[in-house]
Amino acid sequence: MNDTALQALISAFPDPVLLVDLEGFVITANPAAIDLFGARIRGAQLRAHLRQPDVSAMLERALAGSDGESASFQSHGAQAESIWQVTARRMDGARIVIALRDTSELEAASAQRRDFVANVSHELRSPLTVLAGFIETLQGPAGDDPQTRTEFLGIMAEQAARMTGLVADLLSLSRVESVEKIRPRGMVALEGVIRATLAALRPQIENAGLTVTCDLPDMPEIPGDYDQLVQVYHNLIENALKYGASGGRVEITGQHIANMPGYDGAVLRLSIRDYGEGIEPIYIPRLTERFYRVDKARSRDSGGTGLGLAIVKHILGRHRGRLIIQSQPGQGARFDTILPCR
Repeated sequence: MNDTALQALISAFPDPVLLVDLEGFVITANPAAIDLFGARIRGAQLRAHLRQPDVSAMLERALAGSDGESASFQSHGAQAESIWQVTARRMDGARIVIALRDTSELEAASAQRRDFVANVSHELRSPLTVLAGFIETLQGPAGDDPQTRTEFLGIMAEQAARMTGLVADLLSLSRVESVEKIRPRGMVALEGVIRATLAALRPQIENAGLTVTCDLPDMPEIPGDYDQLVQVYHNLIENALKYGASGGRVEITGQHIANMPGYDGAVLRLSIRDYGEGIEPIYIPRLTERFYRVDKARSRDSGGTGLGLAIVKHILGRHRGRLIIQSQPGQGARFDTILPCR
């Protein structure tokens, strides 16, 4: 194969590919490799660009005659870091093909799975430990004391309810993720969703002594999954009741917007506003992470699992919508959902 045909061949690959000689100098590189290393990579010593220990050792073995070697390489870009799987294969007696495959998303997904399992284990371990301790106590002399037994059974019931809520949210999150790539086919009136949600939350509203107002002008139906949208607004309104109770009121407003950047056509903007303690802006970007809580003790005391806003984010993603959170300490919080009308 002549040099022109070889250059055309490696240029067709979307991943970075380099051809080096047995001294480690780069003979040629495809456009993706030049984007990664810069134009100076041509004719350069590859060792100078792959200086991390694992990949340097792999390259030395390949240059010494080994075939099919691979190692991980981490690049540091202006916006983010990337993890690459570097593979070296001998092309002939004088040249070696070096290919890089971006495995950043796979590594991130793997880390997310590990964190998820660790978080679930941690969330379940605490109530299980409490239950085991109280059961052991009740099996002893304390079980004959009616007052102690009643108190302990009440705490045990709370911990069991906490675990039940966590399992229910985990199952809900799993169901949402399983259909996240499937567009909803039904048509939904958001006003009906809000009315049904407020009816279900009426006991909590009355117990909290809150005033909830709704300003929902005539809004068109939108493509959506009714049950999932009920879940979105149940979570958001319930959060406003829990964490905004000190403000005395919650406001729900809707708006039909003809044009919004990022959307092709009209959208519905629905806002849930409370006047409670508010949230420091530094915490807002992490609120939709699984198990993230600004105040862990308060969240657990109120029955929160740390999954509610993660579920909201995934459901809105399925509907091609998004969640906008605005808050300042002492000024309450506002959660806006944006949903396309078509």
